[in-house]
Amino acid sequence: MTQVFFYHGASDRLAAACALISGAWSKRKPLLVYAPDAPVADGLDRLLWTQAQLSFIPHCRANSPLAAETLILITDHVDSAPQQERLMNLGHAIPPGYNRFQSLIEVVGRDEDDRLAARERVHQYKEQGCEVQYFDLSARD
Repeated sequence: MTQVFFYHGASDRLAAACALISGAWSKRKPLLVYAPDAPVADGLDRLLWTQAQLSFIPHCRANSPLAAETLILITDHVDSAPQQERLMNLGHAIPPGYNRFQSLIEVVGRDEDDRLAARERVHQYKEQGCEVQYFDLSARD
């Protein structure tokens, strides 16, 4: 069963996602990032290139020729992406096929629409038998 980790209360959702991705990269853990909205995917891609001068996080789109050699992949289609152990959801709905992953990371900002969509996903995950854990990011600002 997939373990779901909700990181909520982020003042900047993409910056929080980038920090979590950085943690996965530092441990050399593969991560598939589901970003179905192009502006979110593009923003994350840009942020991963520019987050800090000396901390570039190697990443690419899942459909890139370099995907087989890259630990951090960004995709808008989970089902067609390479198999990974970890999935990060930056969409507002449950990712299709999420249950083929050992863990799912949700990053939730302070925006009301984001919070409401996250609450709905929590209910759906619990109904499907997933264990859900919560981590409050609001105190980290």
